[in-house]
Amino acid sequence: MRHLKSGRKLNRSPSHRRALMRNLVTSLFRHERIQTTDPKAKELRSWADRVIGLGKQGTLHARRQALGIVQDEAVVHKVFDSLAPRYKDRLGGYTRIVKVGWRHGDRAPLSMVELMPADGAGKAGAPSGAKKRGRRPAQKEKEGAAKKKSAPRQSAKKARP
Repeated sequence: MRHLKSGRKLNRSPSHRRALMRNLVTSLFRHERIQTTDPKAKELRSWADRVIGLGKQGTLHARRQALGIVQDEAVVHKVFDSLAPRYKDRLGGYTRIVKVGWRHGDRAPLSMVELMPADGAGKAGAPSGAKKRGRRPAQKEKEGAAKKKSAPRQSAKKARP
């Protein structure tokens, strides 16, 4: 049994699994958005969060540890120089997984893994230019509709004597 064992095996040997995750993390930071299967996306989330945490530390030791995971030195510079300052106030959750559908060939569930925007630049939920609608106007509309409905109805059936 695998009680309290972290990580997914993904039907691969340990070395193949590590190489796969290193490739995915490097691609994610290079393009800031990649498409992969759901289990790989869920596993990639923890690897990416760990590398961004190293970037936020900003030390030489953290940079060397990140180079052990990310395969491109230019991508490590990007993580430490641009991504780490973007998430300086965020405590975690640097990635977002969006389900996109099914792969045509084998019906594998696909997801889009993308880096979250900076804290001030648009939140998930409403577009940045959209006007948020509070609760009160909707409540007033419902009350107005309820008043119209509350008028006495005359039933089509005749009253029994």
